[in-house]
Amino acid sequence: MIRKWIIYIILLLFPVLIFSQNQSQEIVNKKDSVLPGTSTSVSFKIENKSQYNKKYILRIETSASFISPILIKDEITVSASDTRIYIVPLRIATEASSGKYEVALHISEKNNDKEIIEKTEIIVSEHRNLSITLLESPEFIKAGQVIRASFLLKNNGNTKEHLVMESDNALISQINTLVLPSGANRVITIIKNTDPNLGKNDFVNLNLTARSTIYPDQAVTAYTSVKIISIRPVEEDIYYRLPVSASLSFIGTRNRGIYQDGFQGEMYGKGSLTNKNTSQIEFHAVTKNPIEFNAYTPYEEYFINYKDSNLFIHLGDKAYSASYLTEFSRYGRGAELRYDFKKFSLGGFYNHPRFFRDIKDEFNIYSKLKIKKESEITLGYLYKIPLTENNNLPSATPIFNSNTHLPYITGKFQLLKNLDASGEITYSKTDERQGTAYMLQTHANFNKVSGSLMYLKASPDFAGYFSNTSTFNGNIQYKLLKKVNLFANFMQDAKNYQRDTLLLAAPYRSFFQYGAQYYYLKTGSVMIYGGYQKYQDRLMPKQFDYDEKFFRLSLNQKIGVFTINLEGQFGNTNNFLTGFSGTSTFYTANLGFEKFKTSFNLYGSYSITSRYQLQNQKQTYFGARAISRLSEKTNFSIFYQNNYMPEDYFKDRNLFEVLFHHQLFRNHEIDLSGRYNLQRGDLSNKDFIFSLRYTLRMNVPVQKTAEYTTLSGNINNLGVKKVDGIRLIMGNHITITDKAGNYIFKNVPPGDYFLEIDKSTTQLNDIPYSNFPAALHLIHKENIYNFGLTTAANIRGSILLNENEEKNQYVFAQYQPRKESKKNNSVIVEVTNGEQTYRKICIIGEPFDFTYLRPGNWTLKIYRNGLDKRYKISTDQLQFVLKPSETKNVIITIVKQQTEIKYQQESVKVGYNEIKK
Repeated sequence: MIRKWIIYIILLLFPVLIFSQNQSQEIVNKKDSVLPGTSTSVSFKIENKSQYNKKYILRIETSASFISPILIKDEITVSASDTRIYIVPLRIATEASSGKYEVALHISEKNNDKEIIEKTEIIVSEHRNLSITLLESPEFIKAGQVIRASFLLKNNGNTKEHLVMESDNALISQINTLVLPSGANRVITIIKNTDPNLGKNDFVNLNLTARSTIYPDQAVTAYTSVKIISIRPVEEDIYYRLPVSASLSFIGTRNRGIYQDGFQGEMYGKGSLTNKNTSQIEFHAVTKNPIEFNAYTPYEEYFINYKDSNLFIHLGDKAYSASYLTEFSRYGRGAELRYDFKKFSLGGFYNHPRFFRDIKDEFNIYSKLKIKKESEITLGYLYKIPLTENNNLPSATPIFNSNTHLPYITGKFQLLKNLDASGEITYSKTDERQGTAYMLQTHANFNKVSGSLMYLKASPDFAGYFSNTSTFNGNIQYKLLKKVNLFANFMQDAKNYQRDTLLLAAPYRSFFQYGAQYYYLKTGSVMIYGGYQKYQDRLMPKQFDYDEKFFRLSLNQKIGVFTINLEGQFGNTNNFLTGFSGTSTFYTANLGFEKFKTSFNLYGSYSITSRYQLQNQKQTYFGARAISRLSEKTNFSIFYQNNYMPEDYFKDRNLFEVLFHHQLFRNHEIDLSGRYNLQRGDLSNKDFIFSLRYTLRMNVPVQKTAEYTTLSGNINNLGVKKVDGIRLIMGNHITITDKAGNYIFKNVPPGDYFLEIDKSTTQLNDIPYSNFPAALHLIHKENIYNFGLTTAANIRGSILLNENEEKNQYVFAQYQPRKESKKNNSVIVEVTNGEQTYRKICIIGEPFDFTYLRPGNWTLKIYRNGLDKRYKISTDQLQFVLKPSETKNVIITIVKQQTEIKYQQESVKVGYNEIKK
């Protein structure tokens, strides 16, 4: 056991393997991986079995030029019956690829042609090392100019890299995919256009990413930041302003054969009264509509509201709401007030309905208590006064014949993180009737299941927004698989509710449907439905009254720029209006795409249905819409549809429409429109309406945020011919220096600016002594900025390669370098003064220069940039002082690395001692 441990220790301490006396076997097998760009060694055993001393001539060869022996030839003497371990030092080139390489030792006796070859292997490991370095990027650029930034992409590893170049906010000027061999580098340039209409100085951060196509999760990124100076700056405003628009429209219509026209004015504003975005205000004023109300023209309306962190006030027209059951949406003229404490709110409103003749006035008061972030309880009371004065007609709704009292309580609660519930209970009392109503609603959203349920019940004598009705709505969606969703929906409209007479009620609907959706592609899905639906006309005489069992198939697919929707529906219809039953089949298609800054949508539908007056009635609907952005200031759209389904009677329907919008100049716009349409409740009569609208957009000052300030200073003459008559530019402000170099800018709003020099007013070689353009922050007082003007300096230099090595070290053989391309024999030269940095890739043996430099302390640094490690830079950093108009000449010397090899003086005996147990 002890003997085995001794053997293990010897093998670990000496990286050699002991072989038999056969000359063809090697003593050391270098199986450990070595990194490229490093040095290593392999060992060979040379044995002299004779009784005489022998002198051997040794010659080393490798299987690749990347594996370089430091000594190619050598001579050694081996004593009689002795063994020597010969160590061969090797240099592994940086660009050596991974894999196995062979090293051969040719052994021959002196004065003897017989040669023996010993071989061994070394393994070079894979080494991936990719880097991106910013090479050149402007510090400043004028708006409208193109930013060009160059980066040095370098493969410092020993494997070929397959790369794709990416940039989040710039374009790559070269092909964005490339193959970069080991040791190679590439200069990548990115470009970005800047907006010439930039109204304010800005910064832009650019990036360049090199991502491996083989290992997509591995990437390197470099960044640069560029300051953009506006050439058309918008003057900093010392006022905080409220956006307001005012418009005047001329509207004309031919409605059922009667022509009407007239002017209508409108004013709208919304925003904050302070620059801290508090005290929100909104107001809207629309004069009387000169034609009959239409969904495409605004209705007469006046209101103003104010809101801050605690207070809300509204005066004028709006859709007032107390609660869902008592008064869900009642458009009228009145006032509303609410004040919010920390967890408690108190409020109320007065409303005079404008489109419901049975109610004259209504008053509401309520208080709200927040229990948690998502939970609250509201207690309220609504009082309705019926309209009875000067009205001999009976009320359309008998339950509103007397004053109505409606106390109510609502609540919203978050039961679980993904489950919430809400509800309402209310009671109504008139002189003759009493009624109740309640509503429950819940919503859940879990990982795979989401859905909602709502149930409403109102008694026959309930005098709220609903009466004598009940309804149940619900939906559920289940994510069965990653690409498959199951869903079901049920909806039943409330039959009796007191909506305003301004709009028509939609048909009564009751339907249940279920189905599945399958995403066969990221851009495509198919949906399968089945279910039951019932539609009943609320108007008299009725146009439809039916129920239907149906099956529907829908396909959505995006192909390139095209979006396609195809749908087919098959159903069995019971027509209660005519008393017959039959089938109803629908086929619809939608095609949408965008081209030439224009979006197109085409629609077509064909049906054979038993829903209406005739059995197997054929209907064809088709239409198209195009919306085009002709320019940044002009939009145009056109729409056509031949007809609509009878179920859509409750809304205004366009048959043909043309819209044109154009910005005449800043803040001035015109809109021209013309359309044929079917008005609400009309199935056949086509009306024409046109409108010409002019809009002025204003920014009304509401708060003064600053006072004008000044900037003054002096240009110190540091050796230039003149400092007078120099034009200085700061945003929209321009000034000229006097004979002493003094300047002043007056009436400048505080803010951030760049101070620039018009170089056409200075000598060609004049340069500011400080960094320019100068970034200045002007405050609310007099600002002073002085700077000097001097003459620029230059740096010129060359890079020399010295092939001669020093002779003070012991060298056995001269190394023969392999031929290198000029591209590989380059360095990066950088000069910096702490504020400015410039870099250039310089080829060895060629001159370089840096011009138009500011006098002062500069540091010159040299980086290897893939320079072979056999060479070294004698001095990689220089510091010097540049004087005005001086040209500093620099010589950079690159020499070969000095190699020193030392041998062990005594031979190494390899073996082990026998240990007796």
